[in-house]
Parts: sequence; C-alpha cells; structure tokens
Amino acid sequence: MKFSEFWLREWVQPEINTEILIEQLTMVGLEVETVEPAAPPFSGVLIGHVLECHPHPNADKLKVTKIHLGQDRLYDVVCGAQNCRPGLKVAIATVGAVLPGSFKIKKTKLRGIISEGMLCAFDELGIPSDETGIIELPENAPIGISFREWLHLDDNIFQINVTPNRSDCLSILGVAREIATINRLPLLEPNINKVTEKIQEKRWIRVEAPEACPRYLGRVIKGICVKAKTPFWMQKKLKRSGLRLIDPVIDVTNYVLLELGQPLHAFDLEKIEHEIIVRWAKKGEELTLLDGRTLHLNPKTLVITDHTKVLALAGIFGGQNSGITEQTEHLFLESAFFHPTAIVAQARQYGLQTEAAHRYERGVDPQLQYKAIERATQLLIEICGGEVGPIIDVSSPAILSKTQHITLRSTKLDRLLGYQIKFDQALDILQHLGFQIQEKEHTQGAYRLQLRPPSWRFDITLEEDVIEEIARIYGYHRIPETPIKSELSIGSSSQNECALTRFKTLLTDRGYQEAITYSFVDPKIQLLLHPDEDALFLPNPISADMSVMRLSLLTGLLCAVVYNKNRQQTTLRLFESGLRFIPDSSQPLGVKQEQVLSGIITGKRFPEHWDFSSQPLDFYDMKGDLEALVDLSGKLPLIQFKAEPHCALHTGQSAALYLNEEKIGWMGLIHPKCAQALSLKESPLVFEIEWRKLTDSVTPYVKKISCFPSNRRDIAIIVDEKIPAEEILKECRKVTVNQIVDVNLFDLYQGEGVSKGYKSLAISLVVQDAEHTLKEDEIAATVATCVSALKKKFQASLR
Repeated sequence: MKFSEFWLREWVQPEINTEILIEQLTMVGLEVETVEPAAPPFSGVLIGHVLECHPHPNADKLKVTKIHLGQDRLYDVVCGAQNCRPGLKVAIATVGAVLPGSFKIKKTKLRGIISEGMLCAFDELGIPSDETGIIELPENAPIGISFREWLHLDDNIFQINVTPNRSDCLSILGVAREIATINRLPLLEPNINKVTEKIQEKRWIRVEAPEACPRYLGRVIKGICVKAKTPFWMQKKLKRSGLRLIDPVIDVTNYVLLELGQPLHAFDLEKIEHEIIVRWAKKGEELTLLDGRTLHLNPKTLVITDHTKVLALAGIFGGQNSGITEQTEHLFLESAFFHPTAIVAQARQYGLQTEAAHRYERGVDPQLQYKAIERATQLLIEICGGEVGPIIDVSSPAILSKTQHITLRSTKLDRLLGYQIKFDQALDILQHLGFQIQEKEHTQGAYRLQLRPPSWRFDITLEEDVIEEIARIYGYHRIPETPIKSELSIGSSSQNECALTRFKTLLTDRGYQEAITYSFVDPKIQLLLHPDEDALFLPNPISADMSVMRLSLLTGLLCAVVYNKNRQQTTLRLFESGLRFIPDSSQPLGVKQEQVLSGIITGKRFPEHWDFSSQPLDFYDMKGDLEALVDLSGKLPLIQFKAEPHCALHTGQSAALYLNEEKIGWMGLIHPKCAQALSLKESPLVFEIEWRKLTDSVTPYVKKISCFPSNRRDIAIIVDEKIPAEEILKECRKVTVNQIVDVNLFDLYQGEGVSKGYKSLAISLVVQDAEHTLKEDEIAATVATCVSALKKKFQASLR
C-alpha cells in the first residue's frame, strides 16, 4: 500500500513528526518498508501567471514571456516549451533559485533577450511525471507563493506492508483508523452525502451466482463529460500513490479505491444490452480486456455479462467492449462485494494482479458498497457533470459475511498477556477500534464483555483475536519484561515407559532415515490409498495438491519415495512419526487425531558387492523390523501377525498386527495399481502402527538360570497349509510352559511325500528343568504332550 503522508494527515491529525508516525504504524502491525520524499530539495520556485507569450525574434523554437508574480512589475522569461501560452499558471524558478543537482538560476541573456528565471517542467524539479512541457497549474493556483508549499512537496511517500488478514488497511481510511485509534483522536472523514436522484433510468441486475457475489449495487449516470480534466488535487494524490492518470471516470474510481478500499468499475451504458448479469463463465467464452489481450475463459471464472456478451472479469479487469472512451456520455457504475474465493484463483490463473483483485482476494468490508458508490457519484458529478439515477441493490443477506458475537474475559486477557490492562483502558481501545459493546458484566474484580467486531474486521472470530487487538493498540513495548518465576522439581517417569526416541533410534540403527512430511496431502493420491474413507478438506488450502488432511502417514512417505526415485535413489528406508486425522463426529472438533509410527522400504537388501547376490527387500525384511520394534516393549510374545486384506496393499501380502486381540497396525506390499499410478516400477513395503500401544513396556524381572543341562528334540508335523506357523509355535509354548524353554521353526517343506494342501513344519523344542536333570522318559513325555496338543487343536500328525 502506497500513500502520501499529507493525504493521511487530512484524515487524522496527530501532533507527531514523521519518525514517530513510522514507529506507530510499524508497532500496530503495518510495517513501513520505505519512506521517500515527494520531491528532492529545491528553493526559489514560485507560482506565476503567463500574461504574454510571443515568439523569440532571433530563435524559431523559443518564446518570450512576461510572467506576473503578484508584484508591481512583470518578469521577462525566455522559454522553449511548446505548451506555453497566455493565461497559463506555471512554476517559475526565479533568479537565485537552486534546483535539484545544485543548479542555480541566474539572470542571463538568450539570443539577445534578457531572461529573469526559468519556467519549470516536473522532471526539472525531480518530480516523476508522464507529462511533457512546462507544468500547467489549475486556474485557482495563487500567484506569487511558493510552488513547493502550495503543492505540499515536503510530503513523504509511505510504502507499507499489509498482512493478508488486514485488507481493511489497503486504504487511507483503514490506515487513518489505526493512527486515530492509537492516538485516541477523531477520524476526519469527508462528508459523503446521498446524491440527489434526477432521473429514474435503471439497468436491472440479475445475480446467478449469489454465493460468489452476495451483494451487487449499480446505478446509471447520464450526460457526463469524459473530456473534463481531473482536478489537480486528485491528480496529486493518485500520482503519489503510484497510479497513473487515465480519464476522470477511471481516476475517480481509482481515487475511491485508495480512499475507502472498495473497488469500483464503470461501464459504458450504451454498450450494455438489457440487463447486467453476474454468473459463472460458460465453456468457450472469450473476453478481450481493456489492454487488448484476449482471454479464453474457464467455467470457474466469475464474469459480468449482458444478454449477448461478457463485459468484464468480476472484481479483476474490465472488457474492451464495455470500457469508457472519449465518446462515452452515459455510464453504469458498479459497486459489489465478491467473495475472496471467487477472485483469488482466477486472478492468478490469468496473470492479472490488479489493485481491485488485490483487495477482493483478501476481502473487503461487506458494508462499504453503498458508501463507496455514493462517494464516487459525488465526485463524478462535481468533475464530469451529469444526472444520477437510483441505486439498484441485489443482495443475499443470508450469504453475506456476518460478524459474530465474541466473549472477552479479563481472566483470559491477563493470563495470555501476563500483564493486567485496566478495564477502562481495554474498553476504550475496543470502542476506538469499532467494536460494539453489547453487554458488560463485573464479578469480584473480573469482567466479561460481549462484543461484536466491526464489519471491516471479518478476520476477528475468537477471543484470542480480541486480546491480540488490545495488546497491539496498548503497545507491546509497554508490557514490562518480567522474568518467569517457577520452582523446579525433579520429574518422575515410569520405568515401564518406552519413549518414542527409543523406537526412532532402533529404526535408525537398522538403516532407516527419518522423514518429515506435510499434514496436508494431495486428495488424488490419498484416494488411491484410502478409497473408502472420508477426509477433512481445508477451507483455504495452500494449493490444490495440499488440500486435505492426511488419513495416514503413508501418503507423504510414498510421495517422498517418488521424489527420491526420480533422483536416482534406488534403495530407500524411511520412517516418520506424527498425527493422522480421521473424521469423527463424536469428537469435540469433529476429528480424531492418532499418533502413529510409519515406515517404508524399497530397493535392495544389501549394497552392491562382489560377494553378495542382488536380493530385493521383501515382506519378511519389514516383518523383522516390526518385530524388533515390538521387542523393545517386551510384548513380542503377545503380538500376532494375521493375514488381512487392506485397500492399499497387495492381496496376499498384507497383514494386521494384533496386541492381545486388539488391532494396533498393519504392514504389507503396496498394491501394484497404486504403484503404477505413482509411476513406481516396483511396489514399496510399508507399515503403520499406533506406537502409544507399545509405550507401556513389560518390566523385565530376574530369574535364576538353571544349572542343569538342556536337551533339544526335533519334530516334523504335517498340518493344513492355511494354518499359520505362528499358531503352532504359540501352542507349543503354552502347553509345556514349565519345561520347554525355546521353540523354533527351522524348516518348511511342501512337495513329494506331503499331500496337496498340507505342509510339513520342522520344529525344534529345547527342554530344561530348573530343579534337576531331565531323564529321557521325562523329555519324551514333554514332547508327547506337545504333539498331542497340536493334534487335538490343529489335526496335526507326525511326519
């Protein structure tokens, strides 16, 4: 936002210098990026009146003028400007004047004629301008006074950085409101009165997209003179705000835009057929802009049309076929509220970063449209003349942004600030900021306020937002810096607790690297992995591929693998810990957040080596990593891997993890269709577990080591191939828990000698007793008990 200090001080008049004004703007959150003088130093330049202007007798391109400076005599000045003429008010550098660059004006003789000064152009005074020739001042410019003082060239040009939530400060009104509040001064707004309607002509308005345009105002103004000259005072303010002059109609709409922050647009009334329509563009429609470019519109573009053609991109840019020209006599003036979401994406897509779009995409005051159209009408009538028709208002009150009621508690204000601001001070700040105080309640020194934010502060929705406003205006520098006092005590922790860092360390030791991905993911990729699950969509996403909250960490890890694979990384082991977000209406915020630990592996088991064969990572590599993780908590004997289908995993190569019959995670090979959609040549292996289920570890205990020898006996049993070997081993441990100290599967066989549909499992049983040496008959009895149990439960038979 660029504006002049002089214009700001017309609205609010604090008795402070420029340095303090800069500090105040910065402290309220409007960072001042640059401050530049409106003009470089110069002196001795006065306003003069050209009474005579004759060709120079000895030079074709020079003129001899007589300049009146309000004194008894006239000054002779030789000038070469083509626009010099009698009756013109000019800026004259008198004898002794010092211009930029230390150029001193002296009395001199040009081609035999004495010249007592110099008629100045803007560039000769160091003032940026598109105009050529000497400066032409308005007829009411007072002669004989300092040109610098009359034009307020000791002014400063401010460039401030406005944060996206403070679009109300993209105007002189908004900035002045902040300065008035911090200095507790009145706001000197211009008188904006309702313009008298002299005609009844209308253009009917039809809004077909009320969700994108909840309010649209328009009025007809007939009989204007576009060739009128924009007032010098308005030219000065527009130029110092960085806008170029075009014609009085556009200059007025730009002026109101800077003054109030409400974009306006003027159409040539004669080029509008029947009515104004606000709708979404249709496929194949085109629009030629005012600058001559032709756009091919997409159906998500909000446009202003009549019955036959597109007139403008709503809130962004006008069209050539309805623009104001020198022949325009009647116009239709638009003042609308367009929803930010209808503007932001389209302005960027078409590469049209206009002043109007800049404000609409951040949001404008939904109550400002009447004030702006009356202000613009008032200025147009004063400058261009004309007759005014009634305002046509098409609004959807149910859709328009409405400020909500907020409760402010002094207890929370004091707690968040760590400092107590008196009630009268807080109330005064809120009232100056435009808050409506609807209810006050005092209870034992504490107070509670029911507030309603002003319409221009639609970013204030929470109690914390109100507290921030109080602190901002009160001044953060006024809150004392007090060291935090706290009594430290030795913390306690459970010996059963297994920290997340321990799990991370184990994975790192096994060759994994920790990844940190965004909680916002691409909905298309997430849909591949979780086709049957609903996700939380963000109302204002950073981009289209970061518009939903993740249902698992798998989406981000897969994208990380794709990114690395595209950069020639063939073997990857990644893990991540974080939250997943599952929609759940039973939760306070409608979402259930679960802390999970996930991993992904792909590539070769070992680095390339002459003594190793090239072996790809497989299901059992990841199963081993998971078993190592579980073993940290001492719960490995309680864990079961059960074959279960998963929508994101390959059928037959996916398993669920159960802890005491409770499902705590899953693992397996990514489904080939998902891998293909992500352009992966090979499917990675993944896992995801609820790590909090493993943090409560089993406490180890000491037991006496048997001093008697152990004995190993091997058995080979035949069982149905569908029975997991894990179930067999679990049963062996259970039935002879006192003497069998170790059970291990060391061979699996299917083939000749074993019926189809069955498998042979070779199991080693290590038996030992803590009290005595086992005899052969005792060992045989133990093994027989184990075999009997397997036969009874699984119909197993010895091979």
